[in-house]
Amino acid sequence: MSRRSGILEFAVLGLLRESPMHGYELRKRLNTSLGVFRAFSYGTLYPCLKALVANGWLVEETSGGPEDVPATALTGRRAKIVYRLTPAGKEHFEELLSHSGPDAWEDEHFGVRFAFFGQTSRDVRMRVLEGRRSRLEERLEKMRTSLTRTRERLDDYTLELQRHGMESVEREVRWLNELIESERAGRDQRAPEAAAQDEHNQSGDTGGPPRHRGGSRLDPSE
Repeated sequence: MSRRSGILEFAVLGLLRESPMHGYELRKRLNTSLGVFRAFSYGTLYPCLKALVANGWLVEETSGGPEDVPATALTGRRAKIVYRLTPAGKEHFEELLSHSGPDAWEDEHFGVRFAFFGQTSRDVRMRVLEGRRSRLEERLEKMRTSLTRTRERLDDYTLELQRHGMESVEREVRWLNELIESERAGRDQRAPEAAAQDEHNQSGDTGGPPRHRGGSRLDPSE
């Protein structure tokens, strides 16, 4: 499977996990929500959908609206096919979500992976973010080295273009730093909350507000 087709399958499974869709709606969501797919066509999408159906990850259903009756000699209309994620497809997508290797850090792959961070575990999010930052820091170092070596041979416009490229990478690195710090802060904040919940559960008190040491319930107004 090529990288391009692999990330398309990932995106299709992710969108259909949210809700079933027909092909036109799915293509529209890929175009508007995931910008990396703006240039792709039905000729790319439908072979992908057929492959996912063949693998048992999707099923095709005919929409039941009165306007979506099967084609006949009288109406000339065709039934709309709705694609629905199967349990096996959901399991496969969750497996793909757990991957955090170098493919997830690449330019177009990272954008798609980030779009589904809400469905991704915190540990995987951290590995993808840190991997992406590492990749960009390597790229930035190469750009700086190249600019230092070639600066005197570049005209003003080429030099400005290279500076613009460096600034874009630097901005994304700063953005990634903020995201990583936010993820870490959230994890650190939830750690004591989880410990307190464990202690609460071990005490045998499974409902209601916490007790005073004397045994009485805390008044919410206190």
